[in-house]
Amino acid sequence: MTESTKIPSGTSGTAQPSGFAGRAASAARWLLGKLAGGIFVLWAVATAIFFGLRMIPGDPAEAIMGGPGSQASAEALAAARAQYGLDQPLYVQYFGQLWRLAKGDFGTSYSLKSPVVEVLAELVPSTLILAGLALLVAWVLALVVSVLSTRSGSLGSALGSGLEIVSAAVPHFWLASVLIMLFSTMLGWLPPVSTNTPSGLVLPVITLALPLAGFMGQLMRDTMAEAQRSAFALSARARGESETGVLLRHSLRHAALPGIALSGWALGSLLSGAVVVEAIFARPGLGRSLLSAVTARDIPLVTGVALFSAAAYVLIMAFSDVAERLVDPRIGKS
Repeated sequence: MTESTKIPSGTSGTAQPSGFAGRAASAARWLLGKLAGGIFVLWAVATAIFFGLRMIPGDPAEAIMGGPGSQASAEALAAARAQYGLDQPLYVQYFGQLWRLAKGDFGTSYSLKSPVVEVLAELVPSTLILAGLALLVAWVLALVVSVLSTRSGSLGSALGSGLEIVSAAVPHFWLASVLIMLFSTMLGWLPPVSTNTPSGLVLPVITLALPLAGFMGQLMRDTMAEAQRSAFALSARARGESETGVLLRHSLRHAALPGIALSGWALGSLLSGAVVVEAIFARPGLGRSLLSAVTARDIPLVTGVALFSAAAYVLIMAFSDVAERLVDPRIGKS
């Protein structure tokens, strides 16, 4: 072998990994990191719920027997503690619960006397429909206000900013009360309680969507205004692109990135807001059931609802990360 054909030092004679293999390895590391982070979040939520509920004054055995008003005998309370392992040391109860949760065993609801999995299967669709529609409406409102305020100059931007700040600061309970008084009591257009009809969803969806739209709209409008002043926007105008074309083809994609990144946080916000909204509009769902379960010290049901909400948050955050990489490939490369 001549000097010119020698393999350079620091390399081998085998083929180097292709670009696809490198991207696959990077994607695998990213997925493993997301999985590890999701498991940690679920463990943290389960731990916080376990110790938090046991810090509340009262005897969980009374909740199992129907609450303090049940006047259960001492023998019945002792039997309930033994049946559910409440007479064991706290650390034994803790690790036992973690082991059961890892196996998918969420136990039986104290108050509803049904397996928590069955209760969740019944309640989850209602809350997901409410949260999904609210997120969709918030997205549409935020994008529309961002586009209109950006196209309207400084005055439109100031008006859009003021509208977004006000809507983002409105509490759910106050907004729900105003909407019921206006559209149900005064105008009679919509029912004051949530029903299975589309009209029964309008007020709960708007109540959840408006504050979220105000928060998302602020970020989207600022990003869109910055994109309008960027180099690629100037280049598009130099090529003869109209202002509408620059806005819709270039700036709008950049304005969507903050909303995509906030989708996971938005889901958590919607699920927490659903506790108030479902209670006000008498709508069955996870939020209303969680409020009742905390009041009744229904430990298995509270744990199940909280873990489902945390798992949904983790999944939505992962999907939003994927969506960000699809909209802006530079994120994945970085």
